[in-house]
Amino acid sequence: MSDGGAGRLTLHVLDTSLGRPAAGLAYALFRLEGAERHRLADGLTGPDGRGGGGPLLAGADLRPGHYEILFEAGTYLRANGMPAADLFYDQIPIRFQVGDPAQNYHVPLILARYGYTTYRGS
Repeated sequence: MSDGGAGRLTLHVLDTSLGRPAAGLAYALFRLEGAERHRLADGLTGPDGRGGGGPLLAGADLRPGHYEILFEAGTYLRANGMPAADLFYDQIPIRFQVGDPAQNYHVPLILARYGYTTYRGS
């Protein structure tokens, strides 16, 4: 249950290959409505691996529904020393649902050269 406050959507990316936050990783946020994708925001992760400048959505902008964050992993990995011939993951889409917009939704991505993990954070 929520506490009745305004919720927010945030992200955080850690690069386990380098043992540090994934700074400079491009991402885009979409709201999914049927077969349509509506771009809501995009940016680059900051030095701490978090979405630039705060929540991606907060308050009235965070509505119930389905969303996707698309991470441009290939561009980031190549910029950080992975040879293009070794690249396996180019883009990583994470789709999720917001049920209660008064809650906080945190999307962490733990990135490695040949794998990734995500979960619902707090």
